[in-house]
Amino acid sequence: MFIPNHVRKGLKHLDFLVVQNLFLTETAKLADVVLPGASFAEKDGTFTNTERRIQLVRQAINPIGNSRPDWRILMDLSNRMGYPMSYSHPSEIMDEMASLSPIYAGVSFDRLEASGLQWPVPDKNHPGTQYLHDKGKFTCGIARFMPIDHQAPGEEPDTEYPFLLSTGRILYHYNITTPGYSKTLTDFRSEEQAMIHPDDAKRLGIQNQEIISVSSRRGKVQTKAWITDRVQPGVIWMSFHYLATPTNELTSGNLDKTTKTYEYKVCGVKVEKL
Repeated sequence: MFIPNHVRKGLKHLDFLVVQNLFLTETAKLADVVLPGASFAEKDGTFTNTERRIQLVRQAINPIGNSRPDWRILMDLSNRMGYPMSYSHPSEIMDEMASLSPIYAGVSFDRLEASGLQWPVPDKNHPGTQYLHDKGKFTCGIARFMPIDHQAPGEEPDTEYPFLLSTGRILYHYNITTPGYSKTLTDFRSEEQAMIHPDDAKRLGIQNQEIISVSSRRGKVQTKAWITDRVQPGVIWMSFHYLATPTNELTSGNLDKTTKTYEYKVCGVKVEKL
């Protein structure tokens, strides 16, 4: 993900920044120390998908260069900072998790070998939980409703910046800046394309795949136009994966009052034909 300016400025004021990653990302370039982590193909371990299924990751190749599995890096850091750890394999870490967390109590590498397990797995004979909220009941009872007050966006379109910009991920890159790191993924979509409604494109005289300028009160980027009715009139949609089009230069630093997360999904922008 490209770092917005307000976050970048905050990172620069940190006394000491350590980044652990596979690549020298934009965040890693700001770090005092970069720890080279190993990829999924270079280490054993587990991952848990969105259906709560815990599955094994199996090492296929040796770590490249000076990269190391994450658990070994963290174990060494812990030992140097005075908290001893002495694992010899990720399976031992899973065993410790099972001993401490009831939802993993019945999980072990041996049991994950076939097809994984869906937590909660309360004991070693439990087959896993296919449906977390079964028979119309939730873990907290029938249901729990939490009413909240609506909070309007900190910035909305106006006469100077008449379009609403919404940002998000695309399937091939999801949450990182993969172009340049993966040719296979880049081949699916190699550059940014801003979605713009046909009515807006016609009014501005913009042709499909034409280079346009998108600007906000914080910055300006150039991108190709993708004329499509997937967005509503007055809305621009862009991803944040491409260094050549750093979309988060445009986004707002307004915070949600409850979660304190940044308001990346809405801000006012203007679109101009180049």
